[in-house]
Amino acid sequence: MSNWHAELALLREALAAGPFVMLTGAGLSTGSGIPAYRDAEGRWAHPAPVQHQAFMRDEAVRRRYWARSFVGWRRFGQARPNAGHVALAELERQGHVHTLITQNVDGLHLTAGSRSVIELHGALRQVVCMNCGHRHERAQVQAWLEALNPSFDPQAAESTAHAAPDGDAHLRDAVYEGFVMPACPSCDGMLKPDVVFYGDNVPRERVADAQAAVHEAAGLLVVGSSLMVYSGYRFAEQAYRLGRPVIAINQGVTRADALLSFKLDADCTQVLDALAAAR
Repeated sequence: MSNWHAELALLREALAAGPFVMLTGAGLSTGSGIPAYRDAEGRWAHPAPVQHQAFMRDEAVRRRYWARSFVGWRRFGQARPNAGHVALAELERQGHVHTLITQNVDGLHLTAGSRSVIELHGALRQVVCMNCGHRHERAQVQAWLEALNPSFDPQAAESTAHAAPDGDAHLRDAVYEGFVMPACPSCDGMLKPDVVFYGDNVPRERVADAQAAVHEAAGLLVVGSSLMVYSGYRFAEQAYRLGRPVIAINQGVTRADALLSFKLDADCTQVLDALAAAR
């Protein structure tokens, strides 16, 4: 554990040079009750999440996902921003945030009041039809799932399930046998959460917007992410190539450790709260 109180002064000095791009990961949302994907060594802390191609081609995989999501959404949909989300919104108001790029799909930055946000991997609050492209609110889909599965008690299932990072829950295989999935009411097409699953690509225009922000900003601050996935790591590489400072607030290793100007190995919520409170 580093002496982050001393390093906080270095971070304040860096931010004084100009607004930074903030790149946030799952470690920021653990304080809101959403589990992180990886442990402090960067290893998976949960079974691997659903893969894009498997979801698209295999009805059994989709049934499993929606049964798990039906249970997990009860908790995920009620998650609220924590002090770290609120602090980042305040830092934006203070002029220290150029753009906030988040790898999270929980929507908590927008709820907390951040405005210049790029949701790199999308957001679970919407579901998209893979046939007609129509989007539906996830809360509405929850009502459809409930109507289609009247004998499935998500509250009872939740009592024995473990929360998962993507708004779903780990269930026994037998729990989702026979689970009925909703179809798009507009065209009867396949519904998918409007997020980038593992094995899929982040939309090009979203990547381009994020890269433009990194190019314009004074530096990059990584918050609560190990950057093990390339979709986020690429921005640390970009900032490093541009000669901009790359700083991390993260408990444990990151893929970008060799690129960092320095790292605060500490709870990111506490550090951000202290940073936003400084005048």
